[in-house]
Amino acid sequence: MPNIVILDSATLGSDIDFSPITSLGETTFYSTTQPSETADRIRNAEIIVTNKVFIGKEQIDAAPNLRLVCVAATGYNNIDLNALTARGIAATNVKGYSTQTVAQLVFASILNIYGSIEQYHADMREGQWQQSPTFTMLTHPIADLENKTLGIIGYGNIGRQVAKIAQAFDMKALICALPGREYPKDENRVDFDTLLSQSDIISLHCPLTPDTQNLISEAQLKKMKPSAVLINTSRGPVVNYDHLYQALASRTIKAAAFDVYPQEPPSQHPIFSLSNAYITPHIAWASFEARTRLVDGIAKNIRVYLDGKIDTIRL
Repeated sequence: MPNIVILDSATLGSDIDFSPITSLGETTFYSTTQPSETADRIRNAEIIVTNKVFIGKEQIDAAPNLRLVCVAATGYNNIDLNALTARGIAATNVKGYSTQTVAQLVFASILNIYGSIEQYHADMREGQWQQSPTFTMLTHPIADLENKTLGIIGYGNIGRQVAKIAQAFDMKALICALPGREYPKDENRVDFDTLLSQSDIISLHCPLTPDTQNLISEAQLKKMKPSAVLINTSRGPVVNYDHLYQALASRTIKAAAFDVYPQEPPSQHPIFSLSNAYITPHIAWASFEARTRLVDGIAKNIRVYLDGKIDTIRL
């Protein structure tokens, strides 16, 4: 039975059944792991499971028995692929486990903003409806999604699911064609600047790469409509949040909803106090069902490795 070490189980929640993984080896759990603790904790591991704990050359050199790194996520920017390859260590991630869940939060955010739901809920709790002279209150704007244009940047599984849901609201979806890439012909695929200028809502679903870091900064925000809403459920550094703060504070754009941030958990930032910034703490992926699928996906990757069918990077 291989020695399996799970470095940050708390990120997966205490309500999840880990038996699909624990049944495959002698498993050691760590709720969280600080950088200074990683090397010692994986010293005897053959398999490690990490969600956000960084695994680089220093950590790999401290683990002579290490053969497989399982990333408990789709994104794998927390592991050094070159260092793993140099040692002949396999690596896997889990794709598709949170597709429905992320798309659900995207539209929860859009509906909240377009329906002013948060504001009306606050008014109700303060007793304003109870004191209304009529049966209704129209103190905050409400708008239909029908005929609105949703710009999608990053058209993988999640981007496609977001576009599918948009159809149910009779929205028009634009798909971003990033510079320097070739795409299949699609009448809804437009260049980056066109998407920025024509979209009522822009939803980010791209991975974090050198090309996408600060993809949305001052210049891009100024190209958006004053009524535009920006949604980020991808990775924090895709957006420059200092520039986003200025755009929201000056009403260069209407609102933003974001579930990710460059530093997590974040230090205090003035953007958190803005009434048109709607913030959730990196939960778009985290439904019970999605986390269960994630654990099952990790276990499947370990089983494939134990069957001798993984001996290199497979992401």
